[in-house]
Amino acid sequence: MTIRFTRRGFVAAGLGTVAASSLAAPALSQGADKVNWRMQALWDGGTTPQEYEEMFVKLVGEKTGGAFEINLFSAGQIVPPAEAFDAVRGGAFELMKTFDGYTAGKIPAHAFTATIPFGYLKAEDYSAWFYDHGGIDMAREAYSPAGLHYIAPQVYDQEPIHSTVEIRSLADLSGNKGRFTGLASTVMSGFGVAVSPLPTAEVYSALDKGLIDIADRGDLQANLDAGLAEVAKFIILPGVHQPTTATSYVANTRAHDALPDDFKTALAEAAKEVSDAYQENKNQTDASALEAFQAAGVEVIELSGDEVTEGRVKAADMWREATKDDPLAVKILDSQMAQMRELGLLS
Repeated sequence: MTIRFTRRGFVAAGLGTVAASSLAAPALSQGADKVNWRMQALWDGGTTPQEYEEMFVKLVGEKTGGAFEINLFSAGQIVPPAEAFDAVRGGAFELMKTFDGYTAGKIPAHAFTATIPFGYLKAEDYSAWFYDHGGIDMAREAYSPAGLHYIAPQVYDQEPIHSTVEIRSLADLSGNKGRFTGLASTVMSGFGVAVSPLPTAEVYSALDKGLIDIADRGDLQANLDAGLAEVAKFIILPGVHQPTTATSYVANTRAHDALPDDFKTALAEAAKEVSDAYQENKNQTDASALEAFQAAGVEVIELSGDEVTEGRVKAADMWREATKDDPLAVKILDSQMAQMRELGLLS
């Protein structure tokens, strides 16, 4: 492709393309009563991921002829991110963007609907589990007892590890202090990392102050935006801790049930369209962000493919332990491992 989009330019162009396709069809809810929701997102304002949440709420409005308005708030604007789960289930606001790994300690199934360390290597394969292998239904089953409705995932490929020390093999992880969440916490602990599940907003300062040596935070562009080049002089790839990621659109069940069916469809369709657009943009921004990190003096270290394959065998045992014998978590993992065998990731 010869045209090179800027980060914001791509978002605007992508939104315009998707919006045009949406407007070409008849509005779904002409004459319907107007619905107003509030949504708290997962990221800070002005960041690339937050721009895609702006795309999401705009698409929902367009798909419903302006009858469904979602007022978007960035992370922490309504409640601290860690409190969003309880706030939405209690009806304080109707919709959140979340990362299921945050609640994996209480809901074991959530460990596997967020990311699989050493697992799926391509976003399209993890997305296929949700859409073609029953994953969305299983995710909804996991949320249902809490009075929450899982709408759809946003799936994208690897996040890097940022490090203040050289990590040239999986063995080098051992003895370091690291920030990871969800199933990655369990797996990285198994490789000898002393894990601290710090909030995303604290990663920069924790690396800067030496409270941690290595960290997961977000994708390359988001981490570049956050200034991690200033505090971590190594990037470790591939991001074995989070080779693919699914963040989640989750609503209060009663609020969702009260929606007209076409509003529900609009939410699900917008989520899928934004997921695809985000990954398409990430394909471009990963390369440019990596160049920017290197220009700032950050060294990129590549782990060998054979070592990653060997690490997956060890990680698979940790996946099984992380189910805690919860029936739904076991069902989800069995389904995912069956697909991974089809993909040749597991023997």
